[in-house]
Amino acid sequence: MTILDIPELALVALVGVSGSGKSTFARRHFQPSQVLSSDTFRGMVADDENDQSASADAFDALHHVAGLRLRRGRLTVVDATNLQPHARAALVKVAREHDVLPVAIVLDVPEALAWERTQGRADRTHGRQVLARMQRDLRQSYGRLAREGFRKVHVLRGVEEIDAAEIRSEKLFNDRRELTGPFDVVGDVHGCREELEALLLRLGWSLHRDDAGRAVDAAHPAGRTAVFVGDLVDRGPDSPGVLRLVMGMVAAGHAICVPGNHEQKLLRKLRGRDVRLTHGLAETMAQLASEPESFVADAAAFIDGLVSHYVLDGGRLVVAHAGLKEAYHGRASGRVRSFALYGETTGETDEYGLPVRYPWARDYRGSAMVVYGHTPTPEPEWVNNTICVDTGCVFGGKLTALRYPEKELVSVPAVKEWYAPARPLVAPSATRPDTVLDLADVTGRRHVAHAYGTLTVPAENAAAALEVMSRYAVDPGRLVWLPPTMAPCSTSTVDGFLEHPAEAFADYRAAGVERVVCEEKHMGSRAAVLVEREPGRFDGGVVHTRTGRPFFGPPLDGELLARVHAAVTTAGLWSELDTDWLLLDCELLPWSAKAGGLIREQYAGVGAAGRAALPAALAALDAAAGRGLPVAELRGRLADRESEVRAYSAAYRAYVGPTDGLRGVTLAPFAVLAGSGASHADRDHGWHLALADRLGAADPEFFTPTDRLVVDLTDEAAVAAATDWWLALTAAGGEGMVVKPYAGLAARSPKGSLLQPGIKCRGREYLRIIYGPGYTEPEQLDALRKRSLGRKRGLALREHGLGLAALDALAEDAPLWRRHELVFAILACESEPVDPRL
Repeated sequence: MTILDIPELALVALVGVSGSGKSTFARRHFQPSQVLSSDTFRGMVADDENDQSASADAFDALHHVAGLRLRRGRLTVVDATNLQPHARAALVKVAREHDVLPVAIVLDVPEALAWERTQGRADRTHGRQVLARMQRDLRQSYGRLAREGFRKVHVLRGVEEIDAAEIRSEKLFNDRRELTGPFDVVGDVHGCREELEALLLRLGWSLHRDDAGRAVDAAHPAGRTAVFVGDLVDRGPDSPGVLRLVMGMVAAGHAICVPGNHEQKLLRKLRGRDVRLTHGLAETMAQLASEPESFVADAAAFIDGLVSHYVLDGGRLVVAHAGLKEAYHGRASGRVRSFALYGETTGETDEYGLPVRYPWARDYRGSAMVVYGHTPTPEPEWVNNTICVDTGCVFGGKLTALRYPEKELVSVPAVKEWYAPARPLVAPSATRPDTVLDLADVTGRRHVAHAYGTLTVPAENAAAALEVMSRYAVDPGRLVWLPPTMAPCSTSTVDGFLEHPAEAFADYRAAGVERVVCEEKHMGSRAAVLVEREPGRFDGGVVHTRTGRPFFGPPLDGELLARVHAAVTTAGLWSELDTDWLLLDCELLPWSAKAGGLIREQYAGVGAAGRAALPAALAALDAAAGRGLPVAELRGRLADRESEVRAYSAAYRAYVGPTDGLRGVTLAPFAVLAGSGASHADRDHGWHLALADRLGAADPEFFTPTDRLVVDLTDEAAVAAATDWWLALTAAGGEGMVVKPYAGLAARSPKGSLLQPGIKCRGREYLRIIYGPGYTEPEQLDALRKRSLGRKRGLALREHGLGLAALDALAEDAPLWRRHELVFAILACESEPVDPRL
C-alpha cells in the first residue's frame, strides 16, 4: 500500500496521459463535488466533452470554480492531463492566489495499456501518435513539478501501485483547532527574561529550574497553555534565558510559539547569511557567544520549526506575530507567512524613518479573535475582535498576557528601559484627536469588544443606526449613553394574567438573586438627562430620548435642564459627589407630553371607533330581540367587546394629561448613572433612589417620586406583600413595576454572568394598550402565552453590557470615538427584529 499524504486544504492536480485512469482514481479517492474535470467543463461550455476548440473557455470556467472552492476552504481536485507546463502554471497560480498548497499526483502507466484503454472508449478518436507525445511530455514533467511550485509530488508507477494507493488527509501545521485552552497569550518578550518569569508567576505558573538555577520550564496547576506571539529575542538583557525557558515549555507541551521577525533574522544570521547586526541582533549574538554550541544549534532548530500562525479552539482564536487578516487564517503560503511575521505596510516611512504599518485590524470583520504583537503600544486595545499584546517591555513599558477565554489582561512592569525606542510609545487612541470621529469606526459588520462581553453588529443594523444618528440624534459629544431595552418577566399561567409578580420573582431566583427592589413603573417617556454645573465639556448638558433624539427641542429642553440643575444644586449633590456633571436616567410624565401624536393615531382612533359602533350595534340587537329573534348569544359577545373597548380607552386615558410647555410635565429620576471620574453602576438601588428622593424634595412640583419596595426573595411573606402591592398599584391605574437586583446596575449572578438590569411586570389593564382590547379573552390569552422571550432578553443583556461599558468609558474620559462606538452599537441593536409588544 502506498500512502499519499494530502493537506486537508489543497489544490490537487492529477497528471497523466489519456487512458492512465485519472478519472477512475478521482472517483475512488475523492468526493464527486471535490473533482473538477476538464471533460465536464468542455461539456458545460460546448455540449461536447471532446470539443478541443472549447478547451480555453472550459479551463477558464474550471479555474474560476476552483478559485471559489479554495476561497471557501474546500479541497479541490483537477482531473485533466496537466502535461503542459502552462496548464500546470495556471493551477499553481490559482492555488497561490488563495494561499493553499498545490499538490501533484502523477499516474504513470505503460503506453500500451493507455492505448488499449483509449481504443476501448468510443468518445476518444485521437491517434497513437498523440498518446506518444503525451508520454514524452509526462517524462519531461517529472523534474519540473517541484520547481514549478508543487509543494508535494506523488508519483505512482504502474497499475498495481495506482490501485494500492490510499489517500490520507493531512492537517496543516497551523491547524491546532483541537487545542481549546485555556491559554495565556504572552506578548513580545525581547530578551526580558526576568519580566517573563515574573509574569508567569503572576499568572499562576510554577517555574522549574535546572541545577544552575536557570528557568527551563513552567507549568500551570490548572493545565493552562502558554502561547508566545514571537519576538522572544533581541534588545533585552537575556535572550538565551528567554529561549531556554520557552523552548523547555514547548518541549514539555506546556506552551506553543509562533515566530517573530526577530527570530527569523536571528536564524538567518546563525545560518551564515549576510545580516546586519541592527535592532538588537548584536546584543543577542554577543549573549549567545557565551552559550554552548549545542544550545545555539538547538535554538536554531527550534526557530526553524516554528509555524507562521496557529488557529486554535475550534477556529475561535488565531495567534500570529504581526496579526493576520481573515482571508489568511489557516492558509499556507509565502504571502501568509510574510504577513504573519511583518504585517502590511503602506510603503511610507514616518518621521522616525520607520515603516508606516497598514491598520489591517480596522478592516477586520472575522469571527475569530486575533491576538498578536509586533507593534508596541502602551496599552492593549481591542479593535474589531483583535488585540495587540506587545506593550513595549524592552522599551521600559510592561510585559502583558491575555488570558483566554476570560479576556483578562495581566501585566508586569519592566525592570527598566533596556533599549531606547526609535519611536516613542504612543497608544493608538493618542494618534487621533479626542473629538474626531471616523465613519469607518461604525459602519459595516463589526465586532465590538468591551469589558462586559463581545457582540457582532450586522451591517444592516449599523446602517439603520447611522440613519438615526446622522439625521436626528444630538451631538455625539453629548450622547454619552443610551438606556437598554427591557425584557418582560416570564409569561404567567395565573388565570387572567399574562404577566404576574410570581414569574418576575422566579426569574431572579433562578439567576441566584436573593434581594430585589420593586420600583413603580412610570408610564411616560424614557429620558436621559446630562446636566453640567457650568457649561463646559458638554456645553451645559442635554436631555434626549432612548434613541438619542432631542427630547422636546429648544427652548423647552433648556428650561428642563435648568430645573434639574437647580434641584441638583439645592440638594447639594455637586459637592457631595465631587462632580461637575451628572447623568440621570429618568422617565418624563405624562406619556402624552411626548407621545401625543402616537396616542391620537394609534390608540384613540381604535377606542373612538369602538365606542361609537358597539352601542349602536347593541341597540340594533336589542330591537331584534324585542321582535323575538334569537340574538342573545351575539349580543353577549358584543357587550363583552364594548366593555373591553371601554377598558382599553380608560387604560390609555390614564396616561394623558394637559401640558403647556413644562407646565404639567414632571420628571421621575431613578438612577444617577455617572459623574466626573466615576460610574455609579456599582451602587445599589437604595443609593440611587435616595438621591432621586432628594431631587424630589428640592423641587416637589417638578419631580415625581418613585414608589418602591425592597423584597427578600427567600421570605414568602415579603413576596406575598410585594404581590399585593403590585395588584393595588395596577388596580389604581398604574402601569406596573420594574423588578431589579438590589445590588445595582452592574450586578452579576453567583456564576459571574451579567444579570438583567430590570424585568418589567406590567399590569393586566395596561397590557390592553399593548395587545388590544380583547386580549384577556381565554383563547387570545392562551395564544399570547406562547410568546418567545429569548431574543428580547438577549438583546436587553447585550445593550446593558454596552451601556455599562459606555459609562466606564465616560468616567475614564476615554476618547470620543471610543465612547461613541459603544453608544452607536446600542442604537444599532435597536434595529434587531424583535416583537415590539414585549
